This record gives sequence, C-alpha cells and structure tokens, in this order.
Amino acid sequence: MTAAFTFPGQGSQAVGMGKALAEAFPAARAVFDEVDSALGEKLTAIIWDGPAETLQLTENAQPALMAVSLATMRVLETEAGISLSRDAAFVAGHSLGEYSALAAAGSLSISDAARLLRTRGLAMQKAVPVGVGAMAALLGLDYETAVAVAEEAAQGDVCHAANDNGGGQVVVSGHKAAVERALEIAKTKGAKRAMLLPVSAPFHCSLMQPAADAMAAALASVTIHVPTVPLVSNVLASAISDPDEIRRRLVEQVTGTVRWRECVLFMASHGVTRFLEIGSGKVLSGLVKRIAEGAVGTAVGGPQDIAAAKDALAAAHSV
Repeated sequence: MTAAFTFPGQGSQAVGMGKALAEAFPAARAVFDEVDSALGEKLTAIIWDGPAETLQLTENAQPALMAVSLATMRVLETEAGISLSRDAAFVAGHSLGEYSALAAAGSLSISDAARLLRTRGLAMQKAVPVGVGAMAALLGLDYETAVAVAEEAAQGDVCHAANDNGGGQVVVSGHKAAVERALEIAKTKGAKRAMLLPVSAPFHCSLMQPAADAMAAALASVTIHVPTVPLVSNVLASAISDPDEIRRRLVEQVTGTVRWRECVLFMASHGVTRFLEIGSGKVLSGLVKRIAEGAVGTAVGGPQDIAAAKDALAAAHSV
C-alpha cells in the first residue's frame, strides 16, 4: 500500500461544500441526512446556504467538515469501488479531521462523530473568553525556531506551538498578549511573515484544558472500534489502532500540538507516495508537496474529483 487518506481541519470550510456531491449521489445525501438527524437540526442548510459567519462558528464548522469528508468517502466507495482497508495504508486528519478519519475507517459511527464534534466545538469556544486568546501563523521558520519564539514570548502567559503544518508554517496559540509578542520576536528570527489568524479561540494549547476535560467525558460514553487501517495520530506522529489509546490521544489532542509535518513524514517513511485529501479544500494537498519529496497530494471533494481519485490510487498501486 502506498496511499494514505487524509482529512482536512478547520479553515477548509466553505459555503456550498458537498452540495454537488449530494445532488449527484444518493450515498452522499444519506451522510448529510444522518448528520442532521444526529444533531437534531438542519446543519446541511448552513453548510449549503450559509451565511458564512454561521458556518465558521466552531460548533458548526467541525461537524460540517466531517460531514463533507464522509459524504465524499461514501461516494468513493459506492461509485469508484474504493475500499479503505484495501486501498490505504493509513488514515490521518488535521485536528478535527482525526474524527473524520476515524469515521471513515469505521472506528466511530458518523452520528457519534457528528455529536462529538459539536461537543468539541462548543467546549473549545467556551474554554476561553473571546478576546483573551489568539493564534498566529509564523511563516518561514522551522519548528524548533518557532518553539523557541513561543517560549520567549510567553513571559508568564501561555504561548505554545499549536500546529506544525510543514513547509515553514507553524501556528502559535495562547494568551493574546503573548501571541502578539511572538509576532514581533518571530520577525527578528527571520520569519518571512507573521500574522494573527481570524479564529475565535486559542486552539491546541493549555488554555483548552476545560475543553479537553469535556471531551474526556464525551469520549468515555462512545464506542470506539479498531479502525480498518491505522490512524496516524496528531500528537504522536505515529500509527495507532487500539481503541483505548485512540480515545486517550483524542483528548490529548485538544491541548497538544498538531504534529502534521511529522505525520506526513511518518507515512512517507512507510512507503506512502500518494495522499488523497478527502473533503473540502486543498490545504493538506498543498502541504504534502512541501513536506515529503516526491509525494503527490490529490484533493477529492466534488463529483469531478472521483475519477481523479481512482487514477491516483491506480498509480499508487502500480509503483
């Protein structure tokens, strides 16, 4: 197996995502109906019709992105004959995308994933009052330098390297004053750009501990099965399949660093050359090319992408 299936995180949402798939394929429509039923509301209406500000709310964006990813996955299975257990070596997801990856691999039900992500989004939003925290992207610095910048900027506050996205892109998170200090320090360390991100809370740092506690309680009551293919965990950058460990790492992920660069390198070191990004946007496909030499990223999110996904897998298996 030389292919991996990856699943996007927050920031990849867009009004109208998944609509063409649902209109073209009953299997996709069924996923959206299942998510609406699980949440007891028409999240689908927000996904397809907006407004954008409502979709961008963390409590909506997280289950919405999962819904689109799983709808895409179901179409790949029913229309392209793709089988995750046969065609993929690993699954991985960026932040909330881990829940999409686990649902795709049969570890979580779609309904449970939707409810967990609604809980996760609400808990992350409530963990820190609006305006207290911030996140910023530091571009052009390697991870070790960005960690040093965050440590220097903390000065008694929280400032943490939240996402190591690869390609010289690291996101820091924490108290707003500390993150603003990090912007200035990063420029003195050679950052090409350093900018605040338009997010509503400081994700993936210790300020999210109340949200981690909420997720520990929510995950304790959910059945997690062994995934059909291993999950490459955000916080470990290595593969796991044990349900108890999956549960534990999902809790750690709320406050821990998303080690995406290392996740991609781990998969590449195990022979993966084709990375299929399942769902909305092309962020992960763009990052793959900058992280792993020779790796190919293919974004699959619309009806026109299904044939390309089939071709990408055929190429992966012929290597």
